[in-house]
Amino acid sequence: MQPDVRTALRALRDTIDGAGLALDIPGAERARTDRVELVHQLDDYVLPRLDRLDAPLLTVVGGSTGAGKSTVVNSLVRAAVTPSGVLRPTTRSPVLVCHPDDLAWFSDTRVLPELTRTTGAGTDHATLQLVPSTALAPGLAFLDAPDIDSVVAANRRLAGQLLAAADLWLFVTTAARYADAVPWDVLETAAARGTALAVLLDRVPPGAEREIAAHLHEMLAAHGLGAAPLFVVPESELVDGLLPDPVVAPIRRWFDELARDAAARAAVIRRTLDGALDSLRPRVAGLARHARAQSDAASRLRAEARDAYAAALDEVDEGMRDGALLRGEVLARWQEFVGTGELLRALQSRVGRWRDRIGAALTGRPAPGGDLTVALESGVALLVHSAAARPAATVTAAWRAGAAGTGLLRESGERLDRVSPGFRDDAERLVRDWQGAVLELVRREGAGRRTTARVAAYGVNATGLVVMIAVFASTSVLAPPIEVAVAGGTTVLSQKVLEAVFGDQAVRALADRARADLLDRVAALLGREEDRFAALLHGLATHPDDAVALERAAAAVERAR
Repeated sequence: MQPDVRTALRALRDTIDGAGLALDIPGAERARTDRVELVHQLDDYVLPRLDRLDAPLLTVVGGSTGAGKSTVVNSLVRAAVTPSGVLRPTTRSPVLVCHPDDLAWFSDTRVLPELTRTTGAGTDHATLQLVPSTALAPGLAFLDAPDIDSVVAANRRLAGQLLAAADLWLFVTTAARYADAVPWDVLETAAARGTALAVLLDRVPPGAEREIAAHLHEMLAAHGLGAAPLFVVPESELVDGLLPDPVVAPIRRWFDELARDAAARAAVIRRTLDGALDSLRPRVAGLARHARAQSDAASRLRAEARDAYAAALDEVDEGMRDGALLRGEVLARWQEFVGTGELLRALQSRVGRWRDRIGAALTGRPAPGGDLTVALESGVALLVHSAAARPAATVTAAWRAGAAGTGLLRESGERLDRVSPGFRDDAERLVRDWQGAVLELVRREGAGRRTTARVAAYGVNATGLVVMIAVFASTSVLAPPIEVAVAGGTTVLSQKVLEAVFGDQAVRALADRARADLLDRVAALLGREEDRFAALLHGLATHPDDAVALERAAAAVERAR
């Protein structure tokens, strides 16, 4: 192996670890488990083994509950190094036994880096107890793993992690349970990953050894494991908690020969390492397929939110054009503003302007239009609030129809089926800001035209109010009166006033610009509401490029090999 293989593997490891699989779509749980298993195998076995091909061979002893794994390990080293008993589960934390000369290798956290090392008995799953023993030859170690079918989920997960870190599996089963489904699921994993394997058939009734062993061998062959050495241990009475020496002598002899033969150990290590590397690409390909499914699901959820809020903006646009805002309170205030026609006469007579101003000063009446401004603000804010409430409820209902969206909503920790707190205040502020922008628009337009005197005669505020009314009157400011005549002819009056001030072309441009500006502001406000949903997807959903990154990283490992 070249050094760049390790570089490529580390890049693959980081890419796998970074793949987002948070959406609860079909297959997500399996994919997350696969991701964890891949990262653990790279961290626990592949990378440290590549760094030290001459490190001691690690044999992980695994099997079903009550199969006698701990008893087998104790019997092989002729000492009670790992607890055994009738209570289940017995092995609460893994125990690793090795020759004292090899202790430094396993004390280093390069192997199984997540486990804390201890020299005393551990009681939690994050502890690895190290036991030196001269009963084992240098170059060989045993690791007693938790039950693969333990009732404790943490035991099962740790057992799988430890088995993936093994150079060699010693799989312990019994005559009563060798055909159980769970052990064969694990053995199939060993076959798929090319892991070196030896099988110990324990507690075989006297006289049934040949028949049961033959059947088990057939099953192993059917699963592509026919080359695995098979050791049969007859049902025996324990002596001081250990199997009789003659019973375990064959398997002890096999391990002793493996320990003495450096070439044989290297062959086992090479087989398992190559098998692990060979398994990476198909396993990563499966992860990439699921990453694409995650990305597609996220896109669907994103589209539901985007479409709902786009429809809300269309609703506001339609509400601005259909004249509905020019009824009710707005109409009443407009009628007060227009009065008996003096507004139009003010455009024709500077005397009228001065008369209004002097009258207001003497009577203390406020400048006309204040109530109209407030009424417009309230009406437009209500329209925007109503439009924003609908997609909040719609998107939430759509997301709750599937597990992926439901999970995201649960993660959010807030009520997304309604507008954000303070939204109505934000909408009113938006309208006020827009009204100020309309006045500034009128001021700029009037200052740049020969009609400045007329704008001055009418007043920027009053002209701005007329522009605002025109914005909500029709789809076209200059449309025929029959199409825009709402609220008792108000819009026709608005049109005439604007034409008198700016001329036909100015009317069209002014109304279009004011309407577009308001829609832009509403779009930004609705966008903030939509972002509540988008932020969930951004934080938890798979990126569209994750699948491609996984495939490229796996291909880079293949090229490096």
